[in-house]
Amino acid sequence: MTLPSVRAYVYEHIVGFQDTNLVGNVYFVQPIAWQGRCRELFLRDEAPDVLDELSRGLQLLTARCSCEYLVELRVFDKLFVRMRLAGMSLNRIVLGFEYWRVSAGHEELVARGEQEVVCMRAGDHGQVATPIPESLARALRRYA
Repeated sequence: MTLPSVRAYVYEHIVGFQDTNLVGNVYFVQPIAWQGRCRELFLRDEAPDVLDELSRGLQLLTARCSCEYLVELRVFDKLFVRMRLAGMSLNRIVLGFEYWRVSAGHEELVARGEQEVVCMRAGDHGQVATPIPESLARALRRYA
């Protein structure tokens, strides 16, 4: 399978024993955790000023997430989790994820996922929708 030409932010992960269940395959919740890790590292690498905004009340809340599992994974599998911008409007961001197992120079698509993230701030009467910070929007557009 060939990769699409769209640029992606890439998080590399080696499956560890902590990622597996008693049977020895990857526990179903782990790929969702890897989406979160990929998203965190993206902020660190591509929009570090947003980290400061988080300390000043910005909230990036996951409204929805999913993962479609195509192939079983096992301990010590090497993965590239590729994140791309799938959509963005007002205070909502949709991120698409692809999980590629790498072995002997060959890449195999093993899962797909998606997250919808909403930007919020604490207000006098609870959380209030807030626009996506411009630096984050600019960084995400590079991966559209």
